[in-house]
Amino acid sequence: MKKNQIILLFLSLLSLGNCKKKVAPEPASIEQEPSAKDPAPLLKIFEEVDGSLLGELGVSALHIESGQRITHRGDERFPMQSVYKFPIAMVMLHDIDQGLFSLQDTIAIFPKEYIPRSGHSPLREQFPDGVQMPLKEVLAYNISQSDGTACDVLLRLLGGTEAVGERVHRFGSDSIAIATTEMVQVANDTIQYRNWSTPNGMNELLKVFYSKEYLSVESRELLKELMSVSTPWFDRRIKGKLPQGTPVAHKTGTAGTYNGLNRATNDVGIISLPNGEHLAVSVFIKDSRDQHSAREEAIARVARAAYDFWLD
Repeated sequence: MKKNQIILLFLSLLSLGNCKKKVAPEPASIEQEPSAKDPAPLLKIFEEVDGSLLGELGVSALHIESGQRITHRGDERFPMQSVYKFPIAMVMLHDIDQGLFSLQDTIAIFPKEYIPRSGHSPLREQFPDGVQMPLKEVLAYNISQSDGTACDVLLRLLGGTEAVGERVHRFGSDSIAIATTEMVQVANDTIQYRNWSTPNGMNELLKVFYSKEYLSVESRELLKELMSVSTPWFDRRIKGKLPQGTPVAHKTGTAGTYNGLNRATNDVGIISLPNGEHLAVSVFIKDSRDQHSAREEAIARVARAAYDFWLD
């Protein structure tokens, strides 16, 4: 074989080797690649719902099993209101798992800790002179009844807002800011912007909660139960248009409306699909002049659209 023929043969073999490398994907890329479902139909619904509101809608919808995430204003900051009681409860349950607290610990709640009457606090109404109760009950008031006083008691036990905020970041979600207590937040309508989350940031925390990595099975199941049992007026958002009986573990957040402006109407949670799969859905509405029912209707539409999209 002539020298130039040998060179041509070598170059041909080298070219074939390079082609093989290009078409073979890395295993990690295959594992991280999201579902092939076209996001356009769901994004269109998110945009239509946003366009129907006299405010701003933020949505993050995550199919936990496939990893596919579809968002609208997903990295924009929204005031959390009582949604932040969910990460605060996660931090407390993590400390309980570490033996720093026990669900049976007796917690004293003093009248001076009651938030003002402009804020929601069944504890304040039921026990005007103060009360002692197990820590498990404080957690239940915080989540299931969205009690602002119970929330502040947990913050007090955990060392304050800064300490809790740092702990939440260590869980792996740094797009959440816990800066003020309920006592401070209810004093001025604009302070609530200091306690913010992005829709994607909250969904990251919901994924961590679902993953079983940071909480024991017992703590995870307790929080799931508390987020699944809520008063009926909390069920008109994510749960509002889902088939009756659909399991949903969620936490709402709502600002007061002043001069026709509502700064926050939210709901975040995990929906269990009939096929055994799960959706993390975080929906926030800020700076809205819509009626309360219209804001809740918008959240319900978004959640049902995500449910139908991934169940199809």
